[in-house]
Amino acid sequence: MTEGPTTAERAGGPAAFVRLVEAFYARVETDEVLRPMYPEDLEPGKRRLALFLAQYFGAGPVYADERGHPRLRMRHAPFPIDPGAGLRWATHMLAAVAEQDWPDDVVAEVETYVRRATPTLVNRLPTPGPPDRPSGGDGPQR
Repeated sequence: MTEGPTTAERAGGPAAFVRLVEAFYARVETDEVLRPMYPEDLEPGKRRLALFLAQYFGAGPVYADERGHPRLRMRHAPFPIDPGAGLRWATHMLAAVAEQDWPDDVVAEVETYVRRATPTLVNRLPTPGPPDRPSGGDGPQR
C-alpha cells in the first residue's frame, strides 16, 4: 500500500517552511510584545522553526537530526508566554500561512496545528486582581 505525498511535500518541501518562517518573523520583528522575547540575532531561531515545521509535516527528521527531540514546552519554558503572547504568536503565524501559495488542504492542516499547539506553550497566566465590584452605588441595596 502506497501513501500519498506528505503535507511537507504538498507544501513544496522544506523550502516552503523557510518561506513561511520568513513571513512569520517579519511580523515578529515589529511586534512590541513578542520581539523582546527573541534574541537579537533571529537567524538561528528561524532555522530551527523551519526545520521543526518541515519535520512535523513529514519532511523526515530534519529537526531531530540537528537538535534532538523538539521538547517544545521545555524549550519555551524560559519565555513568559501568557495567553496574550500566545494569541499574538498564533495571529502572526496564521497571517504568514495565509500568504503562502499552498493548496487549501495544506493551509488547513497547518492552521489546525497552529491553533492546537499554541495553547500548549502558554506557561504564564495573568495574575488575578481583586474581584470586580458591582457598579451603581455604594453597596448592596436592601
